[in-house]
Amino acid sequence: MKTTGIVRKIDELGRIVVPIELRRILELDIKDPVEIFVEDDKIILQKYKPHGACAVTGEIARNNLNLAGGKLTLSQEGMHILLKELKEHVKPL
Repeated sequence: MKTTGIVRKIDELGRIVVPIELRRILELDIKDPVEIFVEDDKIILQKYKPHGACAVTGEIARNNLNLAGGKLTLSQEGMHILLKELKEHVKPL
């Protein structure tokens, strides 16, 4: 685990503010769901990604494909977006 050097106090309602720098780095936007884990005496926050959601669009559909040994899930729309971008960046061998 990497330390950030950031310390925050818990307010009267039990809330902690996640600094804007960390929200930007982790691409956390207002109203994004965050999953909470507990490991020994640690609280771990992680941007929530529902199982089977497209990595590009976030869409959850039955026809989403699992690729790269299950490491990447893409919807049909996500595949088209990714393919278009790949064509722009991939150089011929």
